[in-house]
Amino acid sequence: MIRRMATNPISQFPAGFLWGVSTSAHQIEGAADEREPSVWDAFTAEPGRVKDGSTAAVACDHYHRYAEDVALLADLGVDAYRFSVSWPRVNSPGGLDFYDRLVDELCAAGVRPVPTLFHWDLPLALDWLDRDTAARFAEYAARVAERLGDRVTKWITLNEPAEHTLLGHALGAHAPGRQLLFDALPAAHHQLLAHGLAVRALRAAGVTDIGIANSHGPTWPASQEPADLEAAAFYDLLLNRLFSDPLLLGRYPEGIGELMPKGSAGIESDLKVIAEPIDWYGINYYAPTKVGAPQGAEIEFGGLTLPAELPFSVREIEGHPVTDFGWPVVPQALTELLTGFRERFGDRLPPIVITENGCSYEGIDDQERIAYLDGHVRALHRAVEAGVDVRGYFVWSLLDNFEWAEGYERRFGLVHVDYDTLERTPKASYGWLRDALRARR
Repeated sequence: MIRRMATNPISQFPAGFLWGVSTSAHQIEGAADEREPSVWDAFTAEPGRVKDGSTAAVACDHYHRYAEDVALLADLGVDAYRFSVSWPRVNSPGGLDFYDRLVDELCAAGVRPVPTLFHWDLPLALDWLDRDTAARFAEYAARVAERLGDRVTKWITLNEPAEHTLLGHALGAHAPGRQLLFDALPAAHHQLLAHGLAVRALRAAGVTDIGIANSHGPTWPASQEPADLEAAAFYDLLLNRLFSDPLLLGRYPEGIGELMPKGSAGIESDLKVIAEPIDWYGINYYAPTKVGAPQGAEIEFGGLTLPAELPFSVREIEGHPVTDFGWPVVPQALTELLTGFRERFGDRLPPIVITENGCSYEGIDDQERIAYLDGHVRALHRAVEAGVDVRGYFVWSLLDNFEWAEGYERRFGLVHVDYDTLERTPKASYGWLRDALRARR
């Protein structure tokens, strides 16, 4: 049964608002033997790294079944499809041919292709701790744009450098599995530098519509006690401002720039590259985070073990339902986040696109996902009514997929995937979104 809402939340948005869904290459493509290895292939090969012991060698086999998946997109009625290009695949014979075919299929179906150039699957031979990786990324971006730029106009450079730095380089929960804590900051700087260099490369290729997909969420202090307020401010700096301020203000938050590696021309020269103007700012939103002073012990949170030596602790948000991942469902925090961005950055803030928003729930009759999406779309509209310039919204995700260190235990898709047969089955939420999109016209 598809739950019918009193009003269609999508119909409230203006004509031209971009509605889409998102995926990423490593999570759905499979065909790992037809490309060079990435850091995620090496990571998942290590016992104990992925909870169910799985890998993305096959995943959803989108590489071979992309036409079927594009047909699902066309039936869904979305305007755009945000996918990622696998850098390791592009480095392999025939890799760009696949994206050529995918883009052609999307265009023929009337679905706008929106590629993300990096979604965590770094070629195994490269390292974000190495400054030269930023230059290699710009070369790769230019190569992809040269091949696809005649049909692709809207581009995303990086996906969630905050998570890739924190989980992959600071805490070791994701590839490449390092536990460097604050010594991971060079990986953040080099990803931001790579973004700026890629923007220049894309501009040189004639691209006029460029953004980035950064993850953000409100940080709520555990109390008004000074220690909790200080800890929450520091967490917000690391997970939010560290990745927005240099892009939008041309500077790192106070105290952070001094910790970043400097090129021969110095940090100010790098910041000029990082702050290359973009046409829109992508935000991936899932939930707020409650933060307090350190508690002197390891904390289990969201599937992670946070070490005791961190200068903050993450607390449970009570009084809200949670997804199967244990993440709180707080739609109003999306409104809070967006209005806060407008207040902080003012005229420096370009138009916003919600590049990811979604939830993990089991089952094909996924009424919880319908309620989640309905609530968040309405919260998004409240931000628009408050004056925030939002131009688009992408659901995460089209398909159930390989959910990184969680393996196949979490299902974020609008479409159920049987991992034994690879059969696709649209869920109730797929039908809800399809009907809502059709009704807007």
